[in-house]
Amino acid sequence: MDEKSRFDAGMKTRRAVLGEAYVDKASAEISDFTSDWQEFITRTAWNDIWNRPGLLRRERSIIVLSIAASLGAWGEFRIHVRGALNNGLSRDEIKEVLIQTAVYAGVPAANHAFKEASSVFAEIDAEAGKG
Repeated sequence: MDEKSRFDAGMKTRRAVLGEAYVDKASAEISDFTSDWQEFITRTAWNDIWNRPGLLRRERSIIVLSIAASLGAWGEFRIHVRGALNNGLSRDEIKEVLIQTAVYAGVPAANHAFKEASSVFAEIDAEAGKG
């Protein structure tokens, strides 16, 4: 697969997981400085990794949530809470991921992850007119 095909396939996956609005906003913010980086992560993360056989997208979301919480990468965590919901995880399943994360990454990381996930859920509810 050539680089353009990898990019196109990665962008399709990125949009499916993160949502059109998020990807459109991120794409609008690409600059000369960040364009190579955005192309790289779209080809490499969103195509070469997310499109591999062997794990479902929901399973990949579980992994990303756990790792982002463990690293304290809260921006990525918040983005991927929405992605996890798009990939079919329920709020209760995300809760279970965070409880599991607490045992292996520590209570402070999981505690903060619960706060971040709750905030994302509130945003989603407000967007849907539920809040």
